[in-house]
Amino acid sequence: MKNSVILKSFSNGISVIMDDTIPFEELLRDVATKFEEADGFFQDAAVALSLEGRNLTEQQEREILDAITLHSRLKILCLMEKDEDKNIKFLEIQERLMFQRDENCGQFYRGTLKDGQSIETEHSIVILGDVTKGCSVYSAKDIVVLGNLAGEVYAGAGGSSNHFIVALEMNPTALKIGDYSYDVPPQRLSILGLKPKAVPKIAYTYNGEILVDSITKELLDSFTL
Repeated sequence: MKNSVILKSFSNGISVIMDDTIPFEELLRDVATKFEEADGFFQDAAVALSLEGRNLTEQQEREILDAITLHSRLKILCLMEKDEDKNIKFLEIQERLMFQRDENCGQFYRGTLKDGQSIETEHSIVILGDVTKGCSVYSAKDIVVLGNLAGEVYAGAGGSSNHFIVALEMNPTALKIGDYSYDVPPQRLSILGLKPKAVPKIAYTYNGEILVDSITKELLDSFTL
């Protein structure tokens, strides 16, 4: 395993730098051994993960993630991608809106939901992609969409209103948190075909209703659940 897998920490995450010359099965064993040895250091941290140094298929990425979660206590919130703008925005949101630290938190889905796809989970979830119209996400906890949220979302699906929904572009057809439903405003036509700049927004409950606000430092400093 000599230097076939190198771990480097960055803000709120871990880079896994992998040898691109050895067989994948050997690399997979080395990844498992590396994270097992580092478990005492990372413990149950919730992190973003960056896989570097080797071109991987989606299946290989999943196998590496499985090896890490089976041989460590890390909670992987997100697999970083090549879109630096999304990565930066995710890290800013993650830094301020950390999921509850229980043993069930921190699932992620990489890809865009389309053609009526849906996700149902008992955990908080981060989606690296869009949720298009006709698609839906149901979570018993919190939802973060690193893309355009244009479908239906339901956080706190177990009945708890102490949860939130974050999206880089907030354009849902339906939005619900716990027992509260949000009255989605009609879509406004853009002037001269110009698309307004996307602003990350958060939906949360306050005084018995759902509010949707732009994410600002002032809002997050006062944000409580």
